[in-house]
Amino acid sequence: MQEFDDYEDELPKSKTRVKQEMHELQDLGKQLTELGKAQLAEVPLDEDLREAIDTLHRIKSNEARRRQLQYIGKLMRSADAEAIEEVLNRFKERDQQHLRFDKMAEDWRKRLLEEGNTAQSEFFDRYPQADHQQLRQLVRDSNREIKNSKPPTNQRKLFRYLRDFFMNAE
Repeated sequence: MQEFDDYEDELPKSKTRVKQEMHELQDLGKQLTELGKAQLAEVPLDEDLREAIDTLHRIKSNEARRRQLQYIGKLMRSADAEAIEEVLNRFKERDQQHLRFDKMAEDWRKRLLEEGNTAQSEFFDRYPQADHQQLRQLVRDSNREIKNSKPPTNQRKLFRYLRDFFMNAE
């Protein structure tokens, strides 16, 4: 069986496989163009590729953007695709983690506002390191807002407090 695997490694790539790899690199380049400046700065890119991505952001014409994306795909052939993919995967993991924290914060905010002291007790049992006084004050102010039909300023503060708490707890 080992001999067969060695034989496959010696075969040249088919046209279909080469084309598929080029499309994958072009897709990877497209993902790079969708990043913000701060994230893009973290990605290991050569100067030509970075300049091509900056140029794409200035182009308005759809046809010119399409050609520029193809050029970026061409430049991707000489780039370290594995290192770039690693950084992009790290960004995706971070985004998924932020979504998870947002969901946890929203769920707890809803419970704290609807269930009152029962939910607060459970929260403090589960997370004893939380600032009890601040959380109680935010819940009290949020409930007052709801009762008086005011804009949800304190509800947003409660959400941000919970989200930040979960982000720092992990």
